[in-house]
Amino acid sequence: MAEETRLIRAGAAPKSLAKTVGPPIQKGSTVLLPNAEALYDDDSFITYGRQGLSAHDALRDALAEMEGAACVCLYPSGLAALTGAMLAVLRAGDEVLVVDNIYKPTRRFCDHVLRRFGVAVRYFDPRQSPEDLVGGASDAVRLIVMESPGSLSFEMQDLAAISSLARARGILTLADNTWGAGYLIKPLAHGVDISVQALTKYVGGHSDVFMGSAAATDPALVGQLENGIVHLGWAVAPEDAYQMLRGLRTLPTRLAKQGESSLTIAAWLRDQPEVAGVLHPALPGCPDHELWRRDYSGACGLFSFVFRPAPEVAVNAFLDALDLFGLGFSWGGFESLAISCDPQLGTRKFRHDYGGPLMRLHVGLENADDLMADLTRGLEAFRAAGG
Repeated sequence: MAEETRLIRAGAAPKSLAKTVGPPIQKGSTVLLPNAEALYDDDSFITYGRQGLSAHDALRDALAEMEGAACVCLYPSGLAALTGAMLAVLRAGDEVLVVDNIYKPTRRFCDHVLRRFGVAVRYFDPRQSPEDLVGGASDAVRLIVMESPGSLSFEMQDLAAISSLARARGILTLADNTWGAGYLIKPLAHGVDISVQALTKYVGGHSDVFMGSAAATDPALVGQLENGIVHLGWAVAPEDAYQMLRGLRTLPTRLAKQGESSLTIAAWLRDQPEVAGVLHPALPGCPDHELWRRDYSGACGLFSFVFRPAPEVAVNAFLDALDLFGLGFSWGGFESLAISCDPQLGTRKFRHDYGGPLMRLHVGLENADDLMADLTRGLEAFRAAGG
């Protein structure tokens, strides 16, 4: 053969792979098949790299083990997982019931995309009783979307009760389980049909990679989710799948530390004179604590607190005085973060008076005493600015 042919053909694949603790990272769009019959045998062979290779398979298997699922589908972001799962099961003429404290980008998708394609969207109070919610659903309702707890104001829904009542009426249920990370609660075990999470947050754990997942057990539903990915052309990079799997290995250790620190800080904040209340379902005395105790095995690092009535300048002074808490919208990584929440609450249908400005904290892996010292500096600036 000519040298140009030999250079193209040489070193195409190793004869064998060394055994490592993590899966090999295979990069490829083209997948070489063993024979002509395999070219169109999608059921038995991976025929295109977008379907996922070794790192993707390992991550899906590990997530399925954690979620108690028959299958887990991967998406390029948490939002893509939420929107992809909804698109997979909804059609024009359907109605979807969405909890009013839903993640803001999910609400944007419902309002601007689902409605445009003929799907009716109705928001419900996050503390509406399961009986009233499902009993009041029209015959057109195909799906109920929950987020428990909500990622700003932390209201919870009774996943088991809603799912049981919905299933009796042939209505599917979906839970955004990003706060629980697929580890602190198993929505599928509570009867939820689709458990979705932004792997970007706690599973990745290092604020440097995007991905989402949707887990299910029913074979027909699994097929719908998988077809949805194929039809819309989504894929995740093998390096990202490997990073997610690496983050998953330390998830229990990180969650235990961050949950413990968040409870310490939440209890301390509740005693500060500038604070009107704390919204952390794992903290005794907080709203929905009994529901959290029943269903969850632990807490993560995300919660909110409410300032006593104060001008916006005082809230901004608090944020600007923080050093260890960065100002950022994501969460679930190793670092602590803070945001003010009030500007995001204006689109809600069921407005709740929290008694003052709402502030969200994500407690990272830093020392809790150091974080409380940082918050003390912020509270001093809050007071100095008129809070």
